[in-house]
Amino acid sequence: MSEQDLLHHLESYLTENRRTKFHKVLAQRTKHFTVATEDVYQLHNTSAVIRSCDVFGIQEVSIVEEQNTKRIDREIAMGAQKWVDLNRYSSIKSCIKGLKQQGYQIVATTPHRNDCNLEDFDVSKKSCFFFGRETEGLSDEVLNSADCFLKIPMVGFTESLNISVSAAIILQHVTSKLKTTEIDWQLSKEEQLEKRLDWCKKTIKSYDDIVERFYQTKN
Repeated sequence: MSEQDLLHHLESYLTENRRTKFHKVLAQRTKHFTVATEDVYQLHNTSAVIRSCDVFGIQEVSIVEEQNTKRIDREIAMGAQKWVDLNRYSSIKSCIKGLKQQGYQIVATTPHRNDCNLEDFDVSKKSCFFFGRETEGLSDEVLNSADCFLKIPMVGFTESLNISVSAAIILQHVTSKLKTTEIDWQLSKEEQLEKRLDWCKKTIKSYDDIVERFYQTKN
């Protein structure tokens, strides 16, 4: 019995609007870009970043919690934590190592380095955008491991933006630019199947009972 058969059965419990929404959203999802937050203190900031990732089609978010370990603020995230995959790390070293093993370049977002302005960023490279703590910014560990530094041009007296605002600006720009290229940025068919099953699990009441009955009738 294939996962496709199970998925077909599960999706029969969804409304047509919900099935259509799943397909529409998944068509815009990507792992070409991802985001990492490093020990963000204010809970609503991490939650807002997750919400922005969902809005702009980023499927995975890495949360590093060496010092600050908190649950996601569901009110701020507006349910985005159901649809975005959260990868939690207890150390920045393990996070960076894992991302590099997946082929991501480490992009340190900071207003204090003159490496690359947002409009000049090369979207062809598989990238993870790191956002740091509200007051201290990114740690030396991230800055020393970074493959490039990215900044949002600013012309006011204020030197920086709230991290959730920075994330939204950067993600809107890079995802829009990415979709004008010929890069294969979408999730694979296997990844889309996996997410449809996952989203069914998070949506359908009595999911476990339905799956159990499905396999009993097939045996």
